[in-house]
Amino acid sequence: MYLKFKHKKITGILTVLPKNEVSFDDEIENYTFSTSQSIKLKTVMGYNKRRVVKEGTTVSDLCVFGLTYLFEKELLKRQDIDALILVTQSPDYFMPPTSHIIHGKLNLKQDMICMDINQGCSGYIVGLNQAFFLLEQEDINKVVLLNADILSTKVSKKDRNNNPIIGDAAAITIIEKDHADHTIFGAIKVDGKDADALIIPAGGFKMPSNKKTSKLTKDGAGNLRALDHLNMKGDVVFNFVQREIPLMIEHLLIKAGLKKEAIDYYMFHQPNKFILTKLADKMGIPHKKMPHNIVELFGNASGVSIPTAITYNLGDTVLKNTFLVAMAGFGTGLNWGSLIIHLGNLDFCKIIDYN
Repeated sequence: MYLKFKHKKITGILTVLPKNEVSFDDEIENYTFSTSQSIKLKTVMGYNKRRVVKEGTTVSDLCVFGLTYLFEKELLKRQDIDALILVTQSPDYFMPPTSHIIHGKLNLKQDMICMDINQGCSGYIVGLNQAFFLLEQEDINKVVLLNADILSTKVSKKDRNNNPIIGDAAAITIIEKDHADHTIFGAIKVDGKDADALIIPAGGFKMPSNKKTSKLTKDGAGNLRALDHLNMKGDVVFNFVQREIPLMIEHLLIKAGLKKEAIDYYMFHQPNKFILTKLADKMGIPHKKMPHNIVELFGNASGVSIPTAITYNLGDTVLKNTFLVAMAGFGTGLNWGSLIIHLGNLDFCKIIDYN
């Protein structure tokens, strides 16, 4: 499905990262593999450091911390928020919605919209599209998009496939109406037949957690995990990304009437270094235009890797300059989406640490 929006713009992006840092080298002994095998994978996959929350920290904690920072720095006013969207797969509770928890903690006004969206790797794209839809309403002028996940708490420490890359983070993006005539081009696609390619089998109503679901078992590759843990079929995800994402971007560029060279940056979800460099090579995109440094520095925090790539790699340069950016998210669902948008003259674009 292709989408088109006018008179909408992003005016600020803040990434909130847990201060707690874990290194791959410190966890090598957790895995049933030789040290030489692990070091080789570290280089290929981009395993290095990742930021993870301390026990007891929730998505609402990260989001409230970031929003409070913006309020105190006078970069955002509470009364100006007309809609609050939270995209997460790690909510504080099954009910109530975590966006309502955040609303209550910050004592926001009653005359507004709050909603949770359950999306993962493409969640930032889905959330931006929802913000653009809401801004079509006459009485909605400013939307706050929260994208946050703490999936490190749902990964087995003895699972070398997933544990070395999964990080935690939150991002706050402000979206507003715009008088400029720039067009935003978007695409969203889904294939639920492979929904189990990225899954936490137990813990929901289909399979409640119990003693059996917490028992560690060894897979064919020697990883130890339980049904309560995140499980990814790496080959399915890799093939899906290499097959579908180049086509999606190619078709979206045609819709926008653009050549791939016209895009200044390709800010894509970063599952790992290997997938992203292979994707860039297949698409004929210079690596400097498609940054792939977020996983090795902070870990893969699902869809939050896109705004983190922007805040880390562009930072202050996007405060006074405007770039044509192609964003893409892909993974859990399976779901994939993309946007081509002018990004510039932001009020803020930075990273802060959560203690």
